[in-house]
Amino acid sequence: MNRSSLFGLLACALVFAGITQASSAPLCQPSLAFKQVQFSPMQPPTLQRTWTAVVAVDASRCAANSRGRFEIVFTRLQEYGPDSESREEFMWAAPEVTVAMDFAPTEAVQDYRIGRVTQCPCAGDQSHAGAK
Repeated sequence: MNRSSLFGLLACALVFAGITQASSAPLCQPSLAFKQVQFSPMQPPTLQRTWTAVVAVDASRCAANSRGRFEIVFTRLQEYGPDSESREEFMWAAPEVTVAMDFAPTEAVQDYRIGRVTQCPCAGDQSHAGAK
């Protein structure tokens, strides 16, 4: 690679880095917490059970009307096999959301936790003013 090509590549990289940095608005993180959780009785004819939770969403650091995705990580107890971990994706919006998952009659929920949560534009950030 000759010297002029190297300088051209370096110049492009610096311009790209500047554009990326200038276009990235500050992001904030909403706080999610389980508020109420229940597991239904078996439902005929399939005998499935539904796990339901109300998730409180504190998006006070986020711009108005922010929404995003989050994961719940489940540890499933299996009657006929090894226990497993699964991740299910849901949408968050303040002040709370209700989520539900169906489980087979041979499964139970041993544990659950909030996994990945998408960030939101920060409150007071003028680059997102009026955006919905």
